[in-house]
Amino acid sequence: MTCHIAVIGTGPRGLAVLERLAVRLAERPAATPRTEIRAYDDHVPGPGRIWRPDQSPLLLMNTPAGDVTLFSGPADGGPARPGAGPTLAEWWQAEEPGVGGPAAYAPRALYGRYLEFVRDAVHRHLPDGVELHAVRARVERLRRAPGGGWTLRLADGGRYTADQVLLSTGHSRPRPGRTAREHAAFAAAHGLAYVPADSAADMALDTVAAGAPVGVIGLGMAFYDVMTLLTEGRGGRFVPDGGGSLRYVPGGHEPLLVAGSRSGVPMPARGVHQKRPDYVYRPRLFTLDRVTALRAHGQVDFDRDLLPWLRAELGLVHHATALGGDARFTEAAVRAALAAPGAPDLAVAHEAVRHGLDGAEPVDLTAWARPFADARFADRHAYGQALSAHLAQDLARSARGNVEDPVKAAVELLRVVRGVLRAAVDGSGLTPRSHQEDFLGRFAPVCAQLSSGPPVFRVQQVQALLRAGVLCVPGPGTRFGTDPDARCFTAWSPRVDEAPVRLAGLIDARVPAPDVRRDASPLVRDLYARSVLTSYTNGGFDTGGVAVVGADCRPVDAHGATVPGLYVAGIPLEGPRWFTQVGSGRAGAVWSDFTRDADAVARSLAEAVSARSARSAPVAA
Repeated sequence: MTCHIAVIGTGPRGLAVLERLAVRLAERPAATPRTEIRAYDDHVPGPGRIWRPDQSPLLLMNTPAGDVTLFSGPADGGPARPGAGPTLAEWWQAEEPGVGGPAAYAPRALYGRYLEFVRDAVHRHLPDGVELHAVRARVERLRRAPGGGWTLRLADGGRYTADQVLLSTGHSRPRPGRTAREHAAFAAAHGLAYVPADSAADMALDTVAAGAPVGVIGLGMAFYDVMTLLTEGRGGRFVPDGGGSLRYVPGGHEPLLVAGSRSGVPMPARGVHQKRPDYVYRPRLFTLDRVTALRAHGQVDFDRDLLPWLRAELGLVHHATALGGDARFTEAAVRAALAAPGAPDLAVAHEAVRHGLDGAEPVDLTAWARPFADARFADRHAYGQALSAHLAQDLARSARGNVEDPVKAAVELLRVVRGVLRAAVDGSGLTPRSHQEDFLGRFAPVCAQLSSGPPVFRVQQVQALLRAGVLCVPGPGTRFGTDPDARCFTAWSPRVDEAPVRLAGLIDARVPAPDVRRDASPLVRDLYARSVLTSYTNGGFDTGGVAVVGADCRPVDAHGATVPGLYVAGIPLEGPRWFTQVGSGRAGAVWSDFTRDADAVARSLAEAVSARSARSAPVAA
C-alpha cells in the first residue's frame, strides 16, 4: 500500500512544505505506509519560474542573504538535510568563497541554485519508505478520482492519482484588465511597444527600441528590475564618480525611461544591515496579545483600533534611536502610552520631548512615503531637483544603517511586526470597509513602499540615471495615457506645470496582484469555474484570494464545505491572509510565518499518511 502526495508548484513555498513534510514523515511510526511524493512544476522544480537559475544575474533579491533560509533549522555540522541546513549566505560563501556575505544581496538566479541545493538535500535524506520525484510538467486539470483522492491531468496527456494535493502555484499571470487591454490595443494599432506586467525576467523588453522614450508604470521593486535590464542589461555601466556617488556610462542601446507612480518617488533604499541574523525585537505596545484581545470583541477598525498602537511602537524605536538608545525614555514612553490608550502615539511623542527630543511628533508613515503629496512644481526640472535632494537624504539615512538611523530603524520594524499585522488582518479580523479602504487601500501600499526597498546602490544608480538624462520622473501622481492624434502614449503629473511627455512605448512595472477570479492558469481557471476554489469575501468585500479554513489552508467550495484532500499555500492566499509574497524563511532560532505556514500544511499531510495506515491496518480477531 502506498500513499500518494502531489505538490503542484515547487517554488519556495512548495519546497518549504516538502522540507517540513520530510521532517514530519521521519517522526511517524515505522509501520506507516510507503509514501510517494510527486512535485510538479512547468519550470525547474525547486526554483520555479520566478527564481529560475537561467535568468539575468543582474536581477537581485531585496533581502540580505544572511536573513534567508529554506531549511527549518540551522546547520549543525552534519549534512544539509530536512530540518538542518545552511542559510543562503552560508551556502553562497561555500560555493563562491570571498563573494557575497550575510549583508550582501544575492542574484535571484543564485537563489534559484540554492533552492535546487535544498531540493536535492531533501531528496537525499528522505526517511525510509518515502520517495520524491521532481517532475517538470504542467498540471492543467484536477478532478476527484472515483476511488477517492484526485487525478492530475498533465499538459502532455499524462495522468497521476494522488490521495493528497498541495497547490503552491506562486505568482500568477492574471488575465489582463480593461486598461491593460486598451493599452495593448492602442500599441498594436499605432506600432508602439507595450509590455504588460509580469516578472521582469519574463518581460519582452527586447521590443523597446534604443533611444526611444518609454513609459514605466510604477517605481517599486519591479521598476528597479526593468531599469537594470534596460541599462546595465544593454551594455551601460555604473562607475564611481570619485565623490562617493555613481556615474552612468551609456552603452548606446538604452531607451529614455519615463517612470512614475502615485508617490512620484522610487522605493527608498533599505538601511545598511547592522543586525545579527538571530536578533529578535519584542514589541512593547503593538503586541500579539493586544490584537488577540481586540479581536475577541469582534471585527476591528484598523485606523481607529490598531494604527495608533503601531505608530506608538514605531515611535518608541524612532525616538529612542534619535535619543541615542535611551532606555529610560523607552520605559517611560511605554508607561505613558499604556496610560493613554486613546492616543498612545501622542503619548510616546510627548515623552520623547520630555526627554530632550525637541519637536518630536508621532511617526507619520504616509508623509515618509509621499513626501511631495501637497507640493506643486513649475516644471519637471524643478521636480527633478527636489527628487534628487530627497534621494540624497534617503541615501544618507541608509548609510547610517538600520540600527543607528531613526527613520531606517523605524521602517525596519514594519518588517518585524508583520506577524502581528497578519494576526490582526487574517481571517476577516478587520471590518470589510476598514480591510478594503484603511488597510489595503492606504496602509499596505505605504508599508510596502517603506519597508521592502532595494539595496543602497540601486538608489545611487537612480541618481546617476537622473543626472545622465536617461531617467525622467514626471512628478507626484504620475498619469499615463494615450494621444490618438499624436499616435503615442503620454505621461504627466497634475502637480507639475508642464506638457505631457510623448512616449513610444509603455511598460507596466507593477507586480500583478493575485486574483483567483482572473488567474490565467488553465488549472486554476478550471478549479474556479467548478467552484472547487472560491474567492474569499469579508462581508461585502471580495478579496480575490482563495478562500480557505484552518492553519493548513484547506480550500472552501461554493457550498461552504471544506474540500477534502486539497491544500493551498502561498501567494494565492493573498486575501484571507496578508503578505504571502515572502519567498523564504528567516534565519535564526525563531521560525517566521513562512516556516510556520509550511509546517502546518506538512503536519496535516503527514497526519493523512498516518490515518491511511490506520484505516488499512488489519483488525485483531
